Amino acid sequence: MLVSPDQGSMANASGSILLGDIGGTHARFALWTRGELGVIENILVADHPTFADAAESYLARHGVGPLGGAVLAGAGPVKDRRCALTNSSWMIDGPQLEKTLRFPWVEVINDFEALAWALPDLGPADLLAIGGGTALPGAPAIVVGPGTGLGVACLAGSAAGSLVIGSEGGHCTLPATSDREEAIIRRLRSRMGHVSAERVLSGSGLINLYQTIADLEQVQVPQRDPSQISRAGIEGNCLICFAALEAFCGFLGAFAGDMVLAFGARGGAHIAGGIVPHFSGFLASSKFRERFEAKGRLTGYVAAVPSCVITHDDPAFVGLAVLARQLAASSKA
Repeated sequence: MLVSPDQGSMANASGSILLGDIGGTHARFALWTRGELGVIENILVADHPTFADAAESYLARHGVGPLGGAVLAGAGPVKDRRCALTNSSWMIDGPQLEKTLRFPWVEVINDFEALAWALPDLGPADLLAIGGGTALPGAPAIVVGPGTGLGVACLAGSAAGSLVIGSEGGHCTLPATSDREEAIIRRLRSRMGHVSAERVLSGSGLINLYQTIADLEQVQVPQRDPSQISRAGIEGNCLICFAALEAFCGFLGAFAGDMVLAFGARGGAHIAGGIVPHFSGFLASSKFRERFEAKGRLTGYVAAVPSCVITHDDPAFVGLAVLARQLAASSKA
């Protein structure tokens, strides 16, 4: 949920606003200036010891003068404008950044909250529809995304305006709906204890599925990264890769359907993240939608909800720009 910075500090804000989308692997920055989004620059998290170092390096390269503020989205839980990244040692510390980098204000949100804020601004050209009915106007909508981790957020509207609810839904316990899935989860549990949805619905999760299915089939397979697994699965060059990708799509459908029920998201389910857009065609022809709707007595409820893949290149920055616009407007109020 957006928490506005202190109005007094914002009253003195001027200049560009730094936008950042910070994941466990990549950190991306851009400047929002007079209502326009600048070029988005990508850096590797591993190339800098701390987030502050990365931000300072970016600003130094671009010769930016005094900033009006910053809106930063991090892949991890946020409390008191601080985000400890789940899959990195970085900490995004808003209050500290205000002191060290002299930002007038810093807003820190979860990365999937940024994606949720983007939903109203995404058009048909930014979405690949995968089944379902028509979104119910004004109803909550969710965004779910496998990437380095698994993110979940919900956009809800009211007479007072929009509200984004962040969550750590990706760490919910992963359920099984078949003997095959039970065998996969049992094998993963023997390795890592608690098996969350993120343990299969992420980049490392796709590797987990690939290795676990190979073990169950007693097949020797070479080491592969997520892109190699998905490519071999799509091309049909490896039966284990194909099975891993099919299992991934099935688990994702079931999980997204569960999140629809949890949030009452009759406004639609949106799939984002850095993985699925690379095989959205495979997802559409998989059991994703069948598993999405398979909710027993609530099957009709979920079947009416549309699902889609976000195909926009930088949806997080669409949401970050929405927040920058809101905060800039509130500074003038």
